[in-house]
Amino acid sequence: MTNKLKLDKEEKKLMREAFISSFALEFGYNYERQQALGFSIGMWPAIKRFYKTKEEQADALVRHMAIFNTTPHLSTAITGVAMALEKEASENPEFDKSIINNVKVGLMGPFAGIGDSFFWGTIRIIATGIGLSLAQQGSPLGAILFLLAFNIPHLVLKYYAGVFGYKFGLNLMSATSESGLLNKISRSATIVGLMVIGGMSASMVNLKTSLEFTLGETVFTLQQYLDQIFPLLLPLLYTLAMFGLLKKGYKSTTILLITIAVGLLGSWVGLL
Repeated sequence: MTNKLKLDKEEKKLMREAFISSFALEFGYNYERQQALGFSIGMWPAIKRFYKTKEEQADALVRHMAIFNTTPHLSTAITGVAMALEKEASENPEFDKSIINNVKVGLMGPFAGIGDSFFWGTIRIIATGIGLSLAQQGSPLGAILFLLAFNIPHLVLKYYAGVFGYKFGLNLMSATSESGLLNKISRSATIVGLMVIGGMSASMVNLKTSLEFTLGETVFTLQQYLDQIFPLLLPLLYTLAMFGLLKKGYKSTTILLITIAVGLLGSWVGLL
């Protein structure tokens, strides 16, 4: 169904502009919002078309400044879906705009896994093998062929992933406008997104205590018992505490400084 949808001249122009803008994805990368700024830039060609007032455009840009991170090579597929959702939001006043970010969060994890495996784990290795054999012979074609072997598939897939994502999003709007399926998809995407965030927190937040108690001649290591009762309990509690500070309006920079202070103080007094 997606492939049968024909784009008009203006939509094809939009796809080209979005493709070019997608190369800004890594602009302003940071550990607070990661690729959000670049994603917003990539969404601008659609936002300026679909929304006519500066206030609406500003709201859409701010909406896409939520944290985002995925493989750059396939990010256009998510951009395409988001553009289709923004089009629906601009035409339908009753559209729930929170669905847009819910779907984005649900898609960025799977596309990151697919993109990393395909591009970094497969295409890059093949391109390196092609280029390295010539480079070892002193031929400058080694570097050239390496770049071509990697970037030709990259650019082709990057463009058509955006087209596919946009068509898929349009068909999704058409198929779910009256069935209520979109809300179910949004809820499912939210669940998947929370699972991804939970997995990231468990793997990236490292917090252990070195606190020990001596009873008689026996030394009890608190961390050892915590791991037996509830593995990764301290990282979970600290993540929830930081989330609570964000909900109260604390800035990410402030939370980062608090984390540094907790680490230094905890290490100094022997708690961490």
